[in-house]
Amino acid sequence: MEYRLNKDQLLDILGEWNRYLRRKVHLIACGGTAMTLKGVKPSTKDVDFMVPNIKERQYLIKQIEMLGYRQVTQYGWERKGEDFRFDLFQGNRIHTTELLESPLDKGRNTLLMDFSHLYIGILNSYDLIASKLMRGTQVDFDDCLMLVNASREELDMTTLVDRFNEMILYDTSEVRLRPNIDRFVNILRENDLYD
Repeated sequence: MEYRLNKDQLLDILGEWNRYLRRKVHLIACGGTAMTLKGVKPSTKDVDFMVPNIKERQYLIKQIEMLGYRQVTQYGWERKGEDFRFDLFQGNRIHTTELLESPLDKGRNTLLMDFSHLYIGILNSYDLIASKLMRGTQVDFDDCLMLVNASREELDMTTLVDRFNEMILYDTSEVRLRPNIDRFVNILRENDLYD
């Protein structure tokens, strides 16, 4: 069985990080991590954060290296004895997807916790869903359906479709990605979530 982190375990680790920081660092949860912190999923197997400010990311990496973390992938950091990896994406990027605005801009994230030096925000639902649809695996479609169900009152489906279509205009895989939104709209219609 693979190890998964729940919200409390993740916040405990971030609290440890905070104790070693002497400057402010903004982390914006994305992917399954955002879903776990929002309470949509009970746990996550990988930990995904955006660090929009490049200098803050450089500082954070130096600090977590002192805590025993080592870089294992382009964005991934692990510590010996732990069964999970922290992916720390730089700037406005999540994997290969670039958001249209900084997640630090007003309305682009929701504050979850503000430790003394570590700000933990959750990416807004539109960017969260659109970025998962960019990946387009079955798990991503399932996750997006859960997110829409959990955020029904705050989401406008036309805005969501427009956001996705605008995001793919700037992606080199636009033609390959375009059907993902049509597939998701069909899933929403099948579940009476799209008029």
